[in-house]
Amino acid sequence: MRESHPLYMPAPYQDAVDSGRLIMRDGSVAAVRRATPDDVPAMRDFFARLSPESRRRRLFSLTGPSEEFIRSLCDSHDPLKQISLVITRKSGETEVIIAVGSYMVQNKSTAEVAMAVEDRFQGQGLGTQLLERLALMAIRNGLSRFWAVTELDNRSMIHVFRNSGLAPTENVESGSVEVDFSIVPTEASVTLSETRDRLSTAASIRPFFYPNAVAVIGASREPAAIGHRILDELVRNGFAGAVYPVNPKAGVVGSIRAYPSIAEVPEQVDLAVIAVPRNAVLQTIDDCAAKGVRAVIVITAGFSETGPEGHTLQDELVEKVRGYGMRMVGPNCLGLLNTDPAVRLNASFSPIFPKPGRLAMSSQSGALGLAILALAGERGLGLSTFASIGNKADVSSNDLLQYWEADESAGVILLYLESFGNPRRFARIARRVSRSKPIIAVKAGRKGAGSRAAGSHTAALAASEVAVEALFRQTGVIRADSLDEMFDIANALGSQPLMGGRRVAIITNAGGPAILCADACEAGGLVIPVLSETLKAKLRVFLPATASVTNPVDMIASATPEAYRRTIETVLTSNEIDAVIVIHIPVDRSSSAPTVAAIREGIRDARAASGERKPILTCLMSSEGGAPLEVDGEKIPVYTFPESAGRALSKVASYSDWLRETPGVIPGFNDMRPKDGRRIVKEALATRGGNTWLTADECHRLLDAFGIPQAPGEVAHSPDEAARIAEQIGFPVAMKLASERVLHKTESGGVRLNVRDAATARSAFDEVRRADPSAGVLVQQMMTEGIELMVGVAEDRLFGPLIGFGLGGIHVEVLADVAFRITPLTDRDAYHMTRSIRGFKLLQGFRGHPPADLAAIEETLLRVSQMVTELPEIRELDLNPLFAFAPGEGCRVADARIRVEG
Repeated sequence: MRESHPLYMPAPYQDAVDSGRLIMRDGSVAAVRRATPDDVPAMRDFFARLSPESRRRRLFSLTGPSEEFIRSLCDSHDPLKQISLVITRKSGETEVIIAVGSYMVQNKSTAEVAMAVEDRFQGQGLGTQLLERLALMAIRNGLSRFWAVTELDNRSMIHVFRNSGLAPTENVESGSVEVDFSIVPTEASVTLSETRDRLSTAASIRPFFYPNAVAVIGASREPAAIGHRILDELVRNGFAGAVYPVNPKAGVVGSIRAYPSIAEVPEQVDLAVIAVPRNAVLQTIDDCAAKGVRAVIVITAGFSETGPEGHTLQDELVEKVRGYGMRMVGPNCLGLLNTDPAVRLNASFSPIFPKPGRLAMSSQSGALGLAILALAGERGLGLSTFASIGNKADVSSNDLLQYWEADESAGVILLYLESFGNPRRFARIARRVSRSKPIIAVKAGRKGAGSRAAGSHTAALAASEVAVEALFRQTGVIRADSLDEMFDIANALGSQPLMGGRRVAIITNAGGPAILCADACEAGGLVIPVLSETLKAKLRVFLPATASVTNPVDMIASATPEAYRRTIETVLTSNEIDAVIVIHIPVDRSSSAPTVAAIREGIRDARAASGERKPILTCLMSSEGGAPLEVDGEKIPVYTFPESAGRALSKVASYSDWLRETPGVIPGFNDMRPKDGRRIVKEALATRGGNTWLTADECHRLLDAFGIPQAPGEVAHSPDEAARIAEQIGFPVAMKLASERVLHKTESGGVRLNVRDAATARSAFDEVRRADPSAGVLVQQMMTEGIELMVGVAEDRLFGPLIGFGLGGIHVEVLADVAFRITPLTDRDAYHMTRSIRGFKLLQGFRGHPPADLAAIEETLLRVSQMVTELPEIRELDLNPLFAFAPGEGCRVADARIRVEG
């Protein structure tokens, strides 16, 4: 597939491009939105503040812009003529424009683009971000090219065009440069966009974890107060920078001089921790901005978690923070920590400061964060950084992922999630980060989502939990079912190599725990192979005759420490297995310590003998359980229960498999006609309102525009026309009601199959139309062979389009054998979808039935994915049945239902 088609590149931004937040190169923040007529005074001031040089480069004149020009820039009501985006920052209570970019449509395909950035913000990447956003907005409005002209000495603007990844062509004439380029995203442009986003986001997060100084605003003299506890933790854990208590009613807090306001703190402060009453938070943000604070942690609760009033207040808070260019963790959060010995930052009210380690963690719950830190300590696991993000009004898990991606101290990333703010952005980031660092996530609320009442099979089967599963599966995120399991998996990933395969050997001195472990392994897709006769013979040399040497290797209860040492060395060095789990149940207390020492020796000897590191996990159901074993600097995970080790290892194996796969790509197709598809949808919505099911004819034309194969057919509007079409197609034919009002045609009597002559076709026409006498009838070639499948789309409110694939026909909801993925699909996604349903055996060929054309099925999935990406108006879609034929013979859609919404 990858070699047959060009790459199709989705937009680098999956959310709104004409509003929201953007991050500058230095990590500070600004707001972006469309210009409106209310911006005329601010736009006038913007051009007045530009230096003469910058004004000349934008306007080709030293004189200021005309009033007519300014008003035209502020008119973005018709995107088919012109759009302007403005980037703003706050100056006191005033919103100030610091950059503006516009496109002006020249013809059906091309627009002129121009940008200007206030001098003090030049070099911060604002021109590039404006260009990216304007290009995506232009594409969505049917344009495909940008044209620009700039003076030859305007190197910064020429640099923006050249480094966009869009391959502009340049024409130099009379001291000016004309630039012309396609604005369709390319692999280079998307990669550059994501790189810039990653670097700027990481820069914006760094002041939280590496501040020069910390101010605790709301530091109380009352020891039980949150503000006092935060101050105490900062000092007690030895923060390497200065700490400043801020309290207008106290001169000293915790034996440290306090200041009545942050304005009176004698030095620059990067980070402010805010623990003041809710009604004082907004004014505190104003004070921090005036002081030049770069990052704030708002501990205070009472915002969106409390209801509409709190939500409104949180919106005001976010607007202030972003308007001032700052970043915020919270509100309603525990705070954050950095265990780096050079920093030792505990900017939280957690009494637990974990030891340094390779785990980086984000928790959406503050209260749970305390338990998480305690659990990590009990397991002997060290953390590099920890952040409780609370309501995640600004800084989110997405931001932290990008920071930890570049943070060398973070080896494994742990996430506790209660909701997704922007799952599409999470998907893009996590798919990339998972390639270099494992991400383990616990997603709460998995039982709350149910099937929705909907008009299509796909929507009835899809639910938010399905979307979460699909998201994690596609991005390589390891899903843990509990916090306990999250640390079990982290324990293995943080200290052991990845698995080279799925073969596991279990070494034990008790049969019962080994069986439980084996069951857990096999439930997770691991294999417990029977050992070869050669390997068995090696084990029998030193194990008693009553021992079982098949696998699990049960050395029986009387197993000696020496038996453990030699068995581990023998099995771990074998090329028959990919990982080992060692179980020890102490028969008496005196044997425990020598056996644990022997386990260490066996691992050391195996590592020295083979030179190959395979993962080894242990289950020590004794006093040694919990803390990892140390073997020449290597930490060997220790689990209390055998099932825990098996489940953790199976999750590691799945992640290892995902990493070994070639990263998927999104193929493009040269024969698609997306403009025709947009026209069909637009006309249907204009004719029948903002929410409608497409007619059979509209469905046929839409699928044809995207190259999705269909059974030959045509809509008839009279009995004679039905007979004529049937004769042209060739009998037998199928006849189906072509009504957008009747959704389930079979139940309504709207289907006739195996129509074998013209007379029957005429009579069937009238019979089929009884459910809707105003509708036409689709006359189609009768599919007599092939496997009935279904491909569907359901729109998830947060995740966007979900694509489902499974066995089709009338049994789709009964069997519920459907695999879901979020869009856009890669070729690997399509490959795995076809193979992840229980009915895949049918597609391979089963009991005399020929196998199906898997390549054609996968291509259909990819074409549907691109169609719904290009046409976000598609909210539900069912291609059911999709008939799959033998390899090389393709597949064809026999029935299609598509709902669109404006």
